[in-house]
Amino acid sequence: MDFFNTILLSVICIMFPLLLYLIYLTYLNAKNENLKYEEVVFELALITGLFLTIELTKGVRTNYSIVLLNIPILFSYLRGKRGIGIILSIILGIYYITSFKYNAYMVIFEYLVYYIFFLIESNKNTTALRNISWFTIIKTFFFSFFIYYFNPNITFMDAFNNIFVAILVFYVCSILCYKLLSKSEDVINLNNSLKELEKEKTLRNSLFKLTHEIKNPIAVCKGYLNMIDLSNRKNSQRYIEVIKGEVERTLVIMDDFLDYTKIKVDKNIMDINYLLEDTLGSMSSLFNSKNILTKFKTSDDEVFINGDYNRLKQVLVNVIKNSIESKKEDEKLKLTITTNQEGNNYRITIKDNGIGMDKEELNNIGKAFYTTKVKGTGLGVMLSKEIIELHDGNLIYSSNKKIFTLTWILFFIMLLFYR
Repeated sequence: MDFFNTILLSVICIMFPLLLYLIYLTYLNAKNENLKYEEVVFELALITGLFLTIELTKGVRTNYSIVLLNIPILFSYLRGKRGIGIILSIILGIYYITSFKYNAYMVIFEYLVYYIFFLIESNKNTTALRNISWFTIIKTFFFSFFIYYFNPNITFMDAFNNIFVAILVFYVCSILCYKLLSKSEDVINLNNSLKELEKEKTLRNSLFKLTHEIKNPIAVCKGYLNMIDLSNRKNSQRYIEVIKGEVERTLVIMDDFLDYTKIKVDKNIMDINYLLEDTLGSMSSLFNSKNILTKFKTSDDEVFINGDYNRLKQVLVNVIKNSIESKKEDEKLKLTITTNQEGNNYRITIKDNGIGMDKEELNNIGKAFYTTKVKGTGLGVMLSKEIIELHDGNLIYSSNKKIFTLTWILFFIMLLFYR
């Protein structure tokens, strides 16, 4: 394997997994999906790059293939991943000792120096390029020593001259990898900033609509206050009842809006089926008072997700109450709740035989202050969708006007939590 092919193969082995990581990152960002596994994928890319380079350059003892193996370790420390940096250092140290007969104590000392260096630098406001430069200088010293160690007949400076080009290739490749990662992350950060601006725009529109929604009941209250005549107690009492109703409606709007703006989830491992049984049990008195026929069917298996129990219960209550409020006047409401798992997807289906929704209503559902109810705000559905999305799921509505409404709550679950 000649000089150029050795360098090219080593660079490809290291950079290819990083490119796959960036493609994965860009795809998730474009789909607006959660990036919670991003760090794991990055660590796998570094480990894969190291093993690929070791495997494909096995038996090729050149300065270029040896020194380029340190790039994954460098980037693990640059990203603050000291744990994975230690693991990669151990793997590479064992490889150096067993394959190239390097002095074990010097190998341990070298990678201990890297760890201490980045541990100190982590507490300083230093740039990645500066850290790459210092890592290269330290690597140059140790690599020169190892060349000198195996060739006692040459001077230390001769050893340095022997590896100069290899170190230069290492430095250039490290800079290229850093630039590639930083540019891609800049694009992702820009997209995230645009999403934040979009959220701010949505919030401003919601505030405008909130002002409009509050203005209406206040105007009603003002009108009825002017009509109150203490000499006519019967009419005045009726006006006061109307005012109380409008004030309560205003408070509901404010509570819903405040709940939406400060939403957060506190996740723990929980059983979805138990959540469903608990929710339906707490609503049983409501079902009885409304004379609602309920049918609940779930699997006997326990299905665990990492979720916020109270927030998810809030969603189920909101969705079920919406179904109840869709009841036709002349027909008994039938509520069917089923669950099923398809691969890593777990779906809760809530079906009712209420008044249903047409295409326009389905398109608008989930928007702030859009509602088909007389006293609704639309924020309940908006809040529910946000909670489910924070759990990496989807809240989906399907309906046929005057026949039925289907509501799907779809979760992505790890098979690790399914038994």
